[in-house]
Order: sequence, then structure tokens, then C-alpha cells
Amino acid sequence: MVIFNYISESPSSTESLGEKIGNVIEAGSVIALKGELGCGKTLFTRGICRGLGVPLRTVNSPTFVLINEYSGRLPVFHLDLYRLSSEEDAMELGLADYFNRAAEGVMIIEWAEKIMNLLPNDRLLVEFKRLSARRRQITMSAKGSRFTSILQGFKTK
Repeated sequence: MVIFNYISESPSSTESLGEKIGNVIEAGSVIALKGELGCGKTLFTRGICRGLGVPLRTVNSPTFVLINEYSGRLPVFHLDLYRLSSEEDAMELGLADYFNRAAEGVMIIEWAEKIMNLLPNDRLLVEFKRLSARRRQITMSAKGSRFTSILQGFKTK
């Protein structure tokens, strides 16, 4: 497993890191985001979407609808599982269908810790830790081969 740690000094820095990921990811990518409320998960998602050419005016947290779909270089399936209480809830909502569709695009999951057992083995886990009002520690770990070279590239820069 390859791990990359990053200290974000501002919301724009968090979004910029996401954009770097969005610039290089390919179809079939699953990105699992973990962290408390207000720690930068949606900002990071906006950055990924910007890197994929998604108009930013369309990107927002799908807390109330659970899933937003965006069109860019690849289709993006943005899930926010904050309101779910179990993996069974996720399956009842048809999450399996979105995993099937993710092969053609990118799946970004906020509050992914609620369904970790359902996620594919080849994924990027991004964990956010609040250090202060503006600073965040962002830890990215590649599980599987898809994101290993991406994170190794970040480590050499």
C-alpha cells in the first residue's frame, strides 16, 4: 500500500489537490473519503471534478439526495452517505447499480466508512483530519494498483 500525506493550508489548497487527482484518474476509479463534517471532503470532490472538466456550478454536496451525477471527461457519481445508518441501507438504495456504472466513470464517496466492506479492493482512500480552522491533514492511501502509480508520482514531486 502506498501512502501520501499532505498538509492543506487553505480551502483552495484542498481543492487544488483534488484537481491534481482529477487530472490523472481513469474510468473505473473509486475514491473513498473519510472525515468529520466540514473537513474538506466536498472541496476535494470539487477539485476532482474540476480536473475532470465538470462545470463547478453543478458540483455540490448531495447530502439530501444522496447521489449526484456530473458530466465531464468521464461521468462522475458523487455519493454522500452521511444520512445512511448501515450497509443494508446502501444496498436498498441501489448502491450496487452505481458500482456497476462506476466502471464507465469515477465514483466519489463521502462518508465512505459507512460502507467500507462493500467497496472494491482497488480504490483510493482519502482521510481528512482538521488541524485548525483552515489547516487539514489529508492522507491518501492506494489500495490496489490503480492509484499506486499516481501516489508514487505525488511523492516524487
